[in-house]
Amino acid sequence: MFRFEEPAILYLLILVAPLLACFYIYLYRKHRNIRKLGDQNLILSLMPDYSKGKNNLKFYCILCAFILLVFTLANPQMGTKVKKVDRKGIDLMIALDISESMNCQDIQPSRLMRSKQSIIRLLEKLQNDRIGLVVFAGDAFVQLPLTSDYGAAKLFINNINTSDMSVQGTAIGAAINLCTQSFDPQSANKKNKAIIVISDGENHEDNAMDAAAKASSNNIIVNTIGMGLPQGGPIPIYVNGQIQGYKRDKEDHIILTKLNENMLQEIAQAGNGSYVSANNSSAGVETIFEKLNKLDKTTHDSRNISDYESQFQYILFGALLLLIIDLLLFEKKNKIFNYQHLFGVKRP
Repeated sequence: MFRFEEPAILYLLILVAPLLACFYIYLYRKHRNIRKLGDQNLILSLMPDYSKGKNNLKFYCILCAFILLVFTLANPQMGTKVKKVDRKGIDLMIALDISESMNCQDIQPSRLMRSKQSIIRLLEKLQNDRIGLVVFAGDAFVQLPLTSDYGAAKLFINNINTSDMSVQGTAIGAAINLCTQSFDPQSANKKNKAIIVISDGENHEDNAMDAAAKASSNNIIVNTIGMGLPQGGPIPIYVNGQIQGYKRDKEDHIILTKLNENMLQEIAQAGNGSYVSANNSSAGVETIFEKLNKLDKTTHDSRNISDYESQFQYILFGALLLLIIDLLLFEKKNKIFNYQHLFGVKRP
């Protein structure tokens, strides 16, 4: 098989046509100027050392060298050899809170939007890792099984909304249990698994600490990211994408939702992980990523890939040879070459 590694560079070959055009225009004007001076044969006889053939040859050497250099930069590759490559990475499940309190805008643009941005930022840092997604409110369900298709993961994440969950609440324990069940059972003894819980920690429905401790006993690290500020904020009510008011209690007071840091810290401690608080200046992704990078990398799968061998060195040699020939050629005639009629007609 044959291919160019950088085929876009071949567009430089378009310059060959204007270069040739400029050269022939130059030759035409040169001959026209000579004819203006008088008889062409007489004028050439007055310049015995002038060699028309050498001038042309020097130009074609440079032109061919340019063409070969373009092919060199495009890096022609030939000969395919198949080799087996192991993909090593970690398995990561993200549990994302999509309860209505995540619409709070104490963190701009909102807790949920900042959470989604954080996950996408994390995806851009991962390499050869598998990621899955569980969304939860009063209940939990798998939004995306473990996959290495980051493009699909971004698509799912961008489409998440608090309206996707009809049962309100914050069932962090159920989300952690579902994440634990989503890992490959055959990797139970491998320390390459982690869970990231992204939530404001309010109104938890179950014993999340027990779920985190159970995950830890299965070699799964549970990290938590607190989305929100301790002082909290109101929960907006959206109608057709526009805020029409804020949630109120039975006494018609605006409900304030606040970050429950204590609970999220306890969950991370029980899960042998770390807790990071997000705010308007930081989403905590960098800190969590450093922790994930320390996990063991295990082989997810193996695949055969085609490896091409570069052949540019042979073309580069030809280009350099032409440039050397150009340097060695002088515009004046050489006695030996002139005698052998190699460059133009021999003149006395």
